[in-house]
Amino acid sequence: MKAISNLDFCYDDMNLYITPERFIVEPNGKEELLIIDRNCSEAKVQLKTSQLAHRMPTRRVCGILGTISLIGSNYLLVATHRLYVGMINGAVIWRLAGYDIIPYIPNACLNANQLKNNEVLLKMLRKTLDTPHFYFSYAYDLTQSQQRAHNLSATIKQQKSLIEGTDDRFVWNKSLLNNFKCLDMNRFQLPLILGFASINQVQINSQTFFWSIISRRSVHKAGTRFFSRGINDDGHVANFVETEQIMEYNGQCVSFVQTRGSMPFYWSQLPNLRYKPRPHRINGKEHLLACKRHFEEQITLYGQQVLVNLVNHNGSEGDLESFFRNLLQLLKNSKIRYEAFDFHAECKKMRYDRLTILIDRLAHEQDEFSQFHIANGNKVVSTQKGVFRTNCMDCLDRTNVVQSMLARRSLQKSLEKLGILHPNQKIESASPHFELIFKAVWADNADLISMQYSGTGALKTDFTRTGKRTKRGLLQDGLNSLTRYYMNNFTDGFRQDGIDLFLGRYVVADRICAPLEVKRSWRYNAFPSIFVFAVAMLYITALMPPSLKTENLLFMLFWGALIGVSATGMFHYGHEFIDWPRLFRPIRFQV
Repeated sequence: MKAISNLDFCYDDMNLYITPERFIVEPNGKEELLIIDRNCSEAKVQLKTSQLAHRMPTRRVCGILGTISLIGSNYLLVATHRLYVGMINGAVIWRLAGYDIIPYIPNACLNANQLKNNEVLLKMLRKTLDTPHFYFSYAYDLTQSQQRAHNLSATIKQQKSLIEGTDDRFVWNKSLLNNFKCLDMNRFQLPLILGFASINQVQINSQTFFWSIISRRSVHKAGTRFFSRGINDDGHVANFVETEQIMEYNGQCVSFVQTRGSMPFYWSQLPNLRYKPRPHRINGKEHLLACKRHFEEQITLYGQQVLVNLVNHNGSEGDLESFFRNLLQLLKNSKIRYEAFDFHAECKKMRYDRLTILIDRLAHEQDEFSQFHIANGNKVVSTQKGVFRTNCMDCLDRTNVVQSMLARRSLQKSLEKLGILHPNQKIESASPHFELIFKAVWADNADLISMQYSGTGALKTDFTRTGKRTKRGLLQDGLNSLTRYYMNNFTDGFRQDGIDLFLGRYVVADRICAPLEVKRSWRYNAFPSIFVFAVAMLYITALMPPSLKTENLLFMLFWGALIGVSATGMFHYGHEFIDWPRLFRPIRFQV
């Protein structure tokens, strides 16, 4: 499969002129302009005029990301910097490395409260755009897998632009681009995906090929770890990510796709200051209907489904696993097979070698599903007929480990089929250098997908990077877990708001302040202040001379009791200390 034709590219190098009345975008070497009126927000494309010849551009930009309305003004979002990732099918893939948010009306007449709230909304946008990482291409549709893109090109003879052929599930700035009311500006509209991309030129047995990983995060029910769980009424699940492994060799391309996503029924796990809040199945919801909608779409998109569920089979995770299993029995869909594997129980005491038990169970279906294989540009050798949909509670750490093992098995088969590997030769023995690359890339993929959802790198990546669990890896997991605890309780509400604003779920009404004010009870300041003061006094008391032993003991008991009382109060009223989303308030559960 080739990159889209030269007629369908997006402009990649532009001059941006900013005048008091207009934004003028001039693609270098082209004969048309995009003109945006800063007062009425109208956009139009017209032929270049000689008037610009004597003007100096305000700045160079490498992409138009869209426009958004905030309090008192619209804002233009542009890409200003990019980093080279590599090439797929002859098209360059870039990572977004810089952007600008430019007001249409810089000095809008706003009162102090409106200005304050507008600045908060801008910080939300920047927080989302700073998420690692957004990717784009001017001549390759990053939203489509190789197989979907081939099928699309076979049914649509003439595609007018890159943006028109994208899979809306993965275009993160679709809402921003839709805000332009101009039909002729498709070449100016640059679609972004959020996820991971790595492209590597490697060599095994003197044979050179390109090996790539692309992960695409869905915009549907997108959000942060504890504020986005389960499913919505449309059948879309939280943390849905499609990961594609691509191999290009001598005019041939082999692709293997996997998916991950939250368990597809209504459940929630809202933060409450506890390290691991108890998850709740939401009552009064049509679980079966939503689950059915989810898998109808997944089967249409990917074919047969093998559901690999890695959650614990006891405790609160076990309750969710049993409910999921019962839902699937009620669905009675012959194209779905359920494979439950208690990851923590099977691999306890760092026995990660036992994961081969799971991979062996899946081997027959992986061979049946095959891969998408295309040769000589357009000749289909095989298609992928099904997908492994893997989940754990977060669809991060355990999921990453299993997906990397399935990808390794798929790549082994591809290298054998193409004659790159000799008979009975394994990847790790054929090229120790590529083995290191493979492990590092899959661990990097795990970290990026985890950062986008939980705020930190993934856990258990020492196994992905080295093939075994290490004490250093356990220490790093502990640090990441503590960081997750802090972020999930005290910063994720703001992150969730930024995502909702960026995706267009929340639309700001003109000059009407968004619901950003937070009212806190007296406990919000009282309990933490008492706790910190008591800890400080306990420490000071411990440093007093031993001659005051009896007095010191009484003081230490008093301050220790005060620490216990204040800590108990904070955990009892835990929901009052959480950074909740402000644009859309989640339903809270009594725990």
